[in-house]
Amino acid sequence: MKKTLILAVLALITIVGAMSFRAIRNIYGNIGLNRPASAEAKGSFYDYSLKSLDGKQTIDFSKYKGKKVVVLNVASKCGYTPQYADWQAFHKQYGDKIVVLGIPANNFKSQEPGTNDEIAAFCEKNYGVTFQMLEKVSVTGEDQHPLYQWLSHKDQNGWNDSAPTWNFCKYVINEKGELTNFFNSKVKPGDEEFKKAVGI
Repeated sequence: MKKTLILAVLALITIVGAMSFRAIRNIYGNIGLNRPASAEAKGSFYDYSLKSLDGKQTIDFSKYKGKKVVVLNVASKCGYTPQYADWQAFHKQYGDKIVVLGIPANNFKSQEPGTNDEIAAFCEKNYGVTFQMLEKVSVTGEDQHPLYQWLSHKDQNGWNDSAPTWNFCKYVINEKGELTNFFNSKVKPGDEEFKKAVGI
């Protein structure tokens, strides 16, 4: 009887521990998630578009067919903001085959309060950003942009339920417009997991 009780308590501790891990993971974000082979999406990345940061053109994502794409939700007043330099260097080295798209968002502690023009000036002045920057949108919450709804709802993308948990989360899209990977804010382009995901 005592042995059964001990085993039951240990099982309960294991279950609670696993639940706590999932809760922590959901707060701080997964380091990396990969698309399972069985995933079936509704539509693709190519169904979406956004205006450029300067508002002069609409970027239809179907133009990126045949290339990998990395989608970043960015902010100017965040501890991760220096990653702009990392992604600019990545763009300079691999931009001919891997597209970097920066999407400003003010969802996390109001760390992107500026207008599109102010954001553009900040990026150019401080980091010399030349990769494609897009208009500011909401990446989570009730007003979540349709693109991010597709990126973060598995009933749409086929497998992933992880929305951005902070600024500079990364979604990797393959050459067919399928979501293949999600990485949290800490992951940089030089990290092995990311390099493997984009094939470099």
